[in-house]
Amino acid sequence: MKRVSIHDRIRGDIEGRIMSGTWEAGHRLPPEHALMEEYGCSRMTVHKAIDGLVDRGLIDRRKRAGSFVAAPKAHRAALEIPDVASEIVGQGKAYRLGLIARVEREADSRDRDLLEIAGGPVLSLHCLHRADGKPFALEERLISLAAVPAARDVDFAQESPGGWLLAHVPWTDARHRIAAIAASLAVADRLGVAVGSPCLSVERWTWRSDARITYARQLYPGDRHALVASFLA
Repeated sequence: MKRVSIHDRIRGDIEGRIMSGTWEAGHRLPPEHALMEEYGCSRMTVHKAIDGLVDRGLIDRRKRAGSFVAAPKAHRAALEIPDVASEIVGQGKAYRLGLIARVEREADSRDRDLLEIAGGPVLSLHCLHRADGKPFALEERLISLAAVPAARDVDFAQESPGGWLLAHVPWTDARHRIAAIAASLAVADRLGVAVGSPCLSVERWTWRSDARITYARQLYPGDRHALVASFLA
């Protein structure tokens, strides 16, 4: 069995506290001398561990102030898909969230496939986002509670899942899949469209290093939503 180095242990412990929400954005890390005493190591070892977290965008170093948990940064890509609640508010419309179902369970075979995990507890959410009282998007979301245990305590009847994750859980990678589908009876009923109507399906996977965070699928009526792509130099 490969022995874990002290600097990897320090880095992993700090990253775990950030991922769990124990240390939120702006939290000041213990000073280096305190970490040296806690782990029985040199200043160079502590410095190396924090350097790794700075490189990953998890930690900000401030001259003469110390090291702090970094605020989640906007991740620009060729295709940007904003949080649904922010998108609605940005259009000048009133946002309302309707939680349809919330279930905490051990990952079943579908959960494991979608999150690409071996198992563990997950939080399954189904909700309807409304703009000015009208259905805007139907969302299915899975959150790995092994990666984000703090999600257990969030009232997702009041707070948009995507918005909460963006504000509290840093991520390093994402993948999207976009498709056109015909509305099933259940989807048509929720979105207030005719069965068979064209809808836009947007799926998103996000993870931090090797830890899967969430899978989400958002369904939009085809005539009420558009995606905008930007080409970055």
